[in-house]
Amino acid sequence: MFEAERFVADCRAAFAEDPTHKAVREVLARTVSDPMAVLKGLGEPKRAEIQELFHSDALTIIKVVWAPGMMVMPHNHRMWAVIGIYTGREDNVFWRRVKGAPNKIEAAGAKALCVMDAEPLGADIIHSVINPIDKLTGAIHIYGGDFFAAERSEWDSMTLEEHGRMASGTGVCSKKQTLVTRQPNTSAQPDRLLDAWPRAW
Repeated sequence: MFEAERFVADCRAAFAEDPTHKAVREVLARTVSDPMAVLKGLGEPKRAEIQELFHSDALTIIKVVWAPGMMVMPHNHRMWAVIGIYTGREDNVFWRRVKGAPNKIEAAGAKALCVMDAEPLGADIIHSVINPIDKLTGAIHIYGGDFFAAERSEWDSMTLEEHGRMASGTGVCSKKQTLVTRQPNTSAQPDRLLDAWPRAW
């Protein structure tokens, strides 16, 4: 049985013991290993949206639902993250800065995340995301910091050139990401959701 408040409490306790992603990933991996329980607890996805489950200066936990075909331009987070999939699939392309042209990136690898996967991302990772299937994808994202206030970079999808560093509250993509119903910690209600992601950037 999945309970959002208990899950958040377990993540916070794991983070208190180990501020790296490792202990938190174990909690998330154990949680998404029973995807039907998570679906029952968070509800069947009905639209692209984001829900804040917990937010502090040191830790952010959100539920993200990707619409079919939804894409997110290359970006970084400047903090570690762990992504757990409980329904659907998301494909990640990983990028690296081009030697001699540090404002430009090139593809360095890719990984498909499927149901029950819990994948860690390092603080320096640059990635883009797509939901390649014809159904909604639901995931729990955990970040080792204040996801909404952290400075980050984004790269143009056409030119692969860096837009420049910005706080998460600025820029087209980031403004949409911060359109979240702000709820105090674990008092969040699963049905209080707000569309936050466009189909493509």
